Amino acid sequence: MPPSRSLADASNVHRLHDHWIQRAMSLSSVTAFLLLSGATPPTVDVPAETQTQTERQGNKGAQTPLEPPVVVPTVDDRHSPSPAAPPSSAGEPPIEISSSPADIVVTARGEPPAGDPLQEANIASYRAVQSIDKAFVAPVATGYQGIVPEPVRDGVGNALRNLGEPVNFLNFLLQFKIGKAAETLGRFVVNTTFGVGGLVDVAKTKPFNLPYRRNGFANTLGFYGVEPGPYFYLPLVGPTTLRDLAGNSIDLLVVPTAVGAPFNRTAYAVPTTVIRQLNDRIEGDTEIKRLQEQSADPYVETRTLYLDMRQRQIDSLRGKGRDGTAGLQAETTHSQPGSFTDPETPTAAEPTEHETPTPVGPRPHPQR
Repeated sequence: MPPSRSLADASNVHRLHDHWIQRAMSLSSVTAFLLLSGATPPTVDVPAETQTQTERQGNKGAQTPLEPPVVVPTVDDRHSPSPAAPPSSAGEPPIEISSSPADIVVTARGEPPAGDPLQEANIASYRAVQSIDKAFVAPVATGYQGIVPEPVRDGVGNALRNLGEPVNFLNFLLQFKIGKAAETLGRFVVNTTFGVGGLVDVAKTKPFNLPYRRNGFANTLGFYGVEPGPYFYLPLVGPTTLRDLAGNSIDLLVVPTAVGAPFNRTAYAVPTTVIRQLNDRIEGDTEIKRLQEQSADPYVETRTLYLDMRQRQIDSLRGKGRDGTAGLQAETTHSQPGSFTDPETPTAAEPTEHETPTPVGPRPHPQR
């Protein structure tokens, strides 16, 4: 072989060797950079001969296998998209809803019912009354119950209720229920004389057997067809309606106006009102706890119970309860809070009026 050709071949081999070395170095640099950045290096077709030569050189130059490169993971700080509300029927674009765990979802009540046009204001009043009851009224009532013996509480309650018998008598007359008016007047006379001013309810025992029946101008208005009007929940009053509020106001004026002192004095009105409220709070404690712990919506249930109770009382006065579906029994001295029947059986054969204790808040006196 001529010397010039040998030199030329050697030069070509040398250039080819340099070319592959440069290419391998560039590939190694790119691969190392991609590995450090966490990306997958692209696959490059390398001739089989070059791969074999590289493997041989690696086996000769390294006694231990190469450790895999350390891949540094990257953190994706992009926020996941918020869930979108379903599109409306009008074709409006969906509105994004925040998915933050701190968000509080509040369900609206919707439009107020026809009988409760001031629903929002009544709910605010209801919540305020419940807060005051929890912080102040309930502890005071519990203390009063623990300090004052039950016979004393019952005696004071009987005396205060006996003072309302003239109002009951007057409204039975206005409703042309002469028999019940006579029984009510008889209760008042018996309890005032034999019951020591009404401290003991002697009239309900034998031989008198005169059950207590609460009545009032609110019932008289309903008896003559006056609608309840809007519903209210008021401090110191509790659940009521416009008709009941007007009728109860007249009831409170009868004895002070007709008798005068001491019933028209603040020194009498304030303590007697406080005692009535405390007794009512003690009687209604079981139902209040039930509503707070079990009712899905205590406000709505309180409104429903009150309006239903008042409607059944008016229906009974109109004689719509003689089949037993709407008739209400006479209220006895010790009614069970939250129940719609009395533990004692009335002696009167004719269906009579009954008052169920109001479940939450101050107990109204629609028939007093």
